[in-house]
Amino acid sequence: MAKKSAVERNNRVKKLASKYANRRASLKAQVMDKTKSPEERFEAVLKMAQLPKNSAKERIRNRCELTGRPRGVYRKFKMARNMLRDLSLQGQVPGVVKSSW
Repeated sequence: MAKKSAVERNNRVKKLASKYANRRASLKAQVMDKTKSPEERFEAVLKMAQLPKNSAKERIRNRCELTGRPRGVYRKFKMARNMLRDLSLQGQVPGVVKSSW
């Protein structure tokens, strides 16, 4: 199990990222728009810098839904490799079977 504080911090970052997603996307579009003047684009960069650092979706860490483990997490299952193996051997994950050839 991961530390509860690390898992909760990641949950706060997720919440903040979803809150500021639209604002950040519109500012990002202004920054990338080549038809705007450099001054307007720079203003958008400054406004983007005023947003909370944790509102960027890049700061969200993929963690296992069951244990909170930060490494070895499969995106498709949202589980760490060891939990995926345990549950698939028990037959708890639909469509996953141990291979044999």
